[in-house]
Amino acid sequence: MTGLAKYIKAKRKEFGLTQVDLSQKSGVGLRFVREMEQGKETLRLDKVNQVLALFGAEIAPMKLSEIQ
Repeated sequence: MTGLAKYIKAKRKEFGLTQVDLSQKSGVGLRFVREMEQGKETLRLDKVNQVLALFGAEIAPMKLSEIQ
């Protein structure tokens, strides 16, 4: 499981949401939520950011030196 998958799943549970709730509130499909939480390697970033926006976060570029 990827860091993104763990983060999304943890936040969803923290907010007491089911996968169905998350998909409805974020405007993405249930299949997308499931694939994201399972760590699918290829995801549309605009949809990822739609989901992350519910938690006050977004995917953004970082220099590799900042994360090492």
